[in-house]
Amino acid sequence: MSTGSQPTGPGIVPGPDQKVETAPALLTLGSYLRRGRASSDARRLFLTGGRQADAFYRHRWSHDKMVHSTHGVNCTGSCAWEVYVTDGVITWEKQITDYPTTGPDMPEYEPRGCPRGAAFSWYTYSPTRIRYPYVRSVLLDAFRAAKERHDGDPVAAWAEVTGDPDTSRAYKSARGRGGMVRVGWDDAMEIIAAAYVHTIRTWGPDRCFGFSVIPAMSMLSYGAGGRFHELIGATMLSFYDWYADLPPASPQVFGDQTDVPEAGDWYNAQYLIMWGSNLPLTRTPDAHFMTEARYHGQKVVAVSPDYAENTKFADQWLRVAPGTDGALAMAMGHVILTEFHVGRREPFFLDYMRRHTDAPFLVALEPAPDGTGYVPGRFVTADEVDGVADGAPKNEFRPLVWDRERGPADPGGTLADRFTPEGLGKWNLLMEGVDPVMSMLDLPGSERGAGVDTVEILLPRFDLPGSATPTGSIGGGVVRRGVPVARLADGRLVTTVYDILLADYAVKRPGLPGQWPADYHDATAPGTPAWASELTGVPGPATIRVARDFAANAIESRGRSQIVMGAGINHYYHADQIYRAILSLTSMCATQGVNGGGWAHYVGQEKVRPISGWSQWAFALDWHRPARQMISTGFWYLTTCQWRYDDTPAERVASPLGPGTLAGKTTADTMVEAMKRGWTPSYPTFNRNPLLLGRQAQEAGMKPADYVVEQLRTGELRFAAEDPDAPENFPRILASWRTNLLGSSAKGTEFFLRHMVGADNDVNAVQTPPGQRPVSVTWREEAPVGKLDLMWTADFRNTSTTLHSDVVLPAATWYEKHDISSTDMHPFVHSFNAAIDPPWEARTDFQIYQALAGLVSDWAPRYLGTQTDVVAAPLTHDTPDALTMAHGDVSGLPREWIPGVTMPKLVPTQRDYTQIRAKFDAVGPLAEKLGLPCKGIALKPGPEIRRLGRNHGLSTNGVAAGRPLVDTDVRAADAILALSGTTNGRIATEGWDTLSRRTGTPLVELSEEEAGKLITFADTRVKPQGVITSPEWSGSEHGGRRYSAFVVNVEHAKPWHTLTGRMHYYLDHDWMRDMGEALPVFRPPLDFHALYGEAAPGQVGTSPEGTAEVAVRYITAHNKWAIHSQYYDNLYMLTLGRGGQTIWMSPQDADKVGVKDNEWVEAYNRNGIVAARAIVSHRIPEGMVFMHHAQERTMNTPLTERSGRRGGTHNSLTRIVLKPSHFAGGYAQLSYAFNYIGPTGNNRDEVTLIRRRSNQEVTF
Repeated sequence: MSTGSQPTGPGIVPGPDQKVETAPALLTLGSYLRRGRASSDARRLFLTGGRQADAFYRHRWSHDKMVHSTHGVNCTGSCAWEVYVTDGVITWEKQITDYPTTGPDMPEYEPRGCPRGAAFSWYTYSPTRIRYPYVRSVLLDAFRAAKERHDGDPVAAWAEVTGDPDTSRAYKSARGRGGMVRVGWDDAMEIIAAAYVHTIRTWGPDRCFGFSVIPAMSMLSYGAGGRFHELIGATMLSFYDWYADLPPASPQVFGDQTDVPEAGDWYNAQYLIMWGSNLPLTRTPDAHFMTEARYHGQKVVAVSPDYAENTKFADQWLRVAPGTDGALAMAMGHVILTEFHVGRREPFFLDYMRRHTDAPFLVALEPAPDGTGYVPGRFVTADEVDGVADGAPKNEFRPLVWDRERGPADPGGTLADRFTPEGLGKWNLLMEGVDPVMSMLDLPGSERGAGVDTVEILLPRFDLPGSATPTGSIGGGVVRRGVPVARLADGRLVTTVYDILLADYAVKRPGLPGQWPADYHDATAPGTPAWASELTGVPGPATIRVARDFAANAIESRGRSQIVMGAGINHYYHADQIYRAILSLTSMCATQGVNGGGWAHYVGQEKVRPISGWSQWAFALDWHRPARQMISTGFWYLTTCQWRYDDTPAERVASPLGPGTLAGKTTADTMVEAMKRGWTPSYPTFNRNPLLLGRQAQEAGMKPADYVVEQLRTGELRFAAEDPDAPENFPRILASWRTNLLGSSAKGTEFFLRHMVGADNDVNAVQTPPGQRPVSVTWREEAPVGKLDLMWTADFRNTSTTLHSDVVLPAATWYEKHDISSTDMHPFVHSFNAAIDPPWEARTDFQIYQALAGLVSDWAPRYLGTQTDVVAAPLTHDTPDALTMAHGDVSGLPREWIPGVTMPKLVPTQRDYTQIRAKFDAVGPLAEKLGLPCKGIALKPGPEIRRLGRNHGLSTNGVAAGRPLVDTDVRAADAILALSGTTNGRIATEGWDTLSRRTGTPLVELSEEEAGKLITFADTRVKPQGVITSPEWSGSEHGGRRYSAFVVNVEHAKPWHTLTGRMHYYLDHDWMRDMGEALPVFRPPLDFHALYGEAAPGQVGTSPEGTAEVAVRYITAHNKWAIHSQYYDNLYMLTLGRGGQTIWMSPQDADKVGVKDNEWVEAYNRNGIVAARAIVSHRIPEGMVFMHHAQERTMNTPLTERSGRRGGTHNSLTRIVLKPSHFAGGYAQLSYAFNYIGPTGNNRDEVTLIRRRSNQEVTF
């Protein structure tokens, strides 16, 4: 800007006659429409004289409107942003400070935001923005030609294109190679709709899959796609387990998944351990609570292998070797149990454990396999003991305690009381009239050991060198410890979980046999601080100090010791055992269910606060039940053929005491068995179209379930998982939206590219030879390449996923639509709002799926009509399905196909495909007819349905006539909020009243003050709204308190959703015992050297290229300048980082291979190859590297020397490794629910080789 003509020169702004860059013609034309003189390149405007000279600056801050919105990114912030719009263009964004107050005694939640969020609006007009629909040209040409041959019939055209091997191979092999052609919306949608109709008709609706992630960050966008897919009978893929964010330990211990404190509750803690969670980096908007709490007198401890961003805020740093956190937690437990439980017999701890954990429950002891000693067996239940609960229902699910006076007794509150009519009013933790002993040493007259029988039990250990265990359990061994016992009337020996737990933690008590440590400094005994020090690198005295401080603070503050946990420890193969060891610390110190105490697990933005209303709408449960929902890890494992490269014997990861039911199986076999048993979902389910099964059953005059059973019995029908490489069992369509599968979460990316996509790849692994292959899966000699017929994506930016898709649709960004957001981190719901209309040709996800629903409906009369779909549903958590397998005993199940008992439930569902759009646009009748499922109770939304009808109008369309409309995004949002207790006080209060009748304890008080409160979407547009305490969650916001999980359980005697109704230390499912994981136990990172022959960490050698190479542990931590792959390609963030993929190395490892900072390296193993720059930093310990997760290969990633192809993503060096215990199901809290339990896509056990590139001049 200038006030007149000035000379130009070095450091002077060029004048109007000096051309700086070439301008597009449109900008040149614009110069004639403005006052002033435009430069020759049309980039600058020169005004002369007066106030007009600074008009540009004044106009820059003169906005037409300011709009409240938020960001739909998986950062957990759920921050409110104000978006400034001038002339229809977004010009700026800033944080809003309008959150409800937290009160006078603690810091506020605002301002909220981070540098990444502040850069978001760059995407709106960026070069990476997808502005128009695109189709791969090879596919488009083939489709148009086929359509012309079939007289304009798009469905017939799709059938021809995909049915011809040459044509199919041609467009699939072009994936990832460019060649995308801009088309109109009608053309793009026609191809997608034709693919769905053909696939449903030919292969089955369960061959269509939708993948999107983390609904809390934009509920309507996720839900629109989910609703469409579930209405047509397609399958929605899970995300939480796939991201390895889901901690299986949470359902194992709590019977609940990731119910955790809000960030403000950190401030209430007096002692805070950050364990595997780098708060300033991954929880940036909330990290101030942790720093402010230090001024409040809180002590902070950091546990991490590297000097992370959060470490500098800590008072004490425990530098732990990667993946050994479980050993540190076990040693801390050893100190706490030794000093505070056995030594001091602290009443606060013992009373808490007696009421709120399974510690006093009885376990039967069984003879050990080798005949010496005993092993812990199953819980003792009322069906096995005469005179206890005689005549009561479901006694096989009624575990017992030992009453101090009466012997075996029913404490109440167990699973047996949860669903039966007889259990009404009894499902609580009051234990009226029962006084359980914690230990058999507490029996009257025992005098701490005198007169009590004792036996030696055998417990597993897994910490021995892999080289010492070439067969059997890797690193496996046995420890012998003594426990006190009592004898039942039938002669069986029993002890308590607490007694076994003390033995597990090597806590010595007088008079007990076995091998015990001499003291804390005995490194030979698993469990001691000295033992842990040799594994973790953490000095024993530091472990002892932190354990003592944690427990002592819990006593002084009445439970306000808290552990923040995260992905740093949750992405390991044995993360569930790491977590169980840490969770045990929180319950043995009485911290769970206490404000400022307990576990605080933060990974993705998991908490959909209005979960009941959202689930109804998003999964179309108002029209059809059950929904098809699949474990992603299992799906990708089979779809990408990773099972063909995996020869992991289950017994190599099983208990050293014997693999039991897992003997002779590979880990793949365990998954297939779990699918056939109905423990975990399996889609596609059978090797036949489920619509065809319904039709054939009708023709045979049989019920669909009976027909399927008969077909299985004769062998004419098989589960698809038994033959995943058969064409009839391929998934055919994959829809991705709000996600970057191939650039972010695809463990084993190169296998995805080869077998699912059919594109170029760098798979280095060799397929499993005969004799080591799964016995339950058919092996086809030729591995499929390119299983998917259609891979389509809706996104607002180009990613690795869009570049490999057949059809790409331009999606609206977060500032261009209406939606809802909530998070774990704060107790508010708030909204996305459209600051501008979607530019170019972008559309919202809601509009995209609504249009697809219309196309399918329009074509259905000709192709689909009304059909019976046979839906196979797994045995489900929070339902009577949890009562299916007594005692967790697999051998006790019948040896025949019985739906809902020995196999999935089979539910016939009528699908009228002509009505998909009508159903999409209206609330279905099942909402009020069957109620809204809510953790074992049903919420009844009668008044809400009537209100929605009055406010939104009623549908006049087909089967939906007379039903309330949800045909716009705003109406759908209002329906979600109206149908959830967290946003509707009447629903919440009715839910608490229903639950009170089951528990026999008063619960209505938790929300009755807000029974008249209803949060609408209009309310959220004004400012974030605080939620209502609801039975959808276990915590309480009642009275303005900060939300903390399990407060309702502890303060109101409501049981946990487990077998005993308490938090569990002990798990007696056959597969958990056979894995050696009945109790918390340290399991080191998976030994890839012993299992797969990979180089051992620390090994130095010479690469085939002749350069030095070093083997290191490979950690994929979160990025400072990105949130997963989001923002990584943002120009501002690339500028703050190094502008491309990097791998952080220690100076020691860099020296071994001659690498200097910023030089190019290649990392490689059996899974793939990565090219990146090295960051050599003292922050990283020797033997480990960081490659920040989801650095997109689209940004400055060169071709590799080894293969000549572009370097891979962080997941090119990983692949899926299944853990059998993650499939244990059909029993109590281990029953399945979507994103509740399942196999994780863990990836932090990997080892990789790294070398310096020979040629530092790279080619892109």
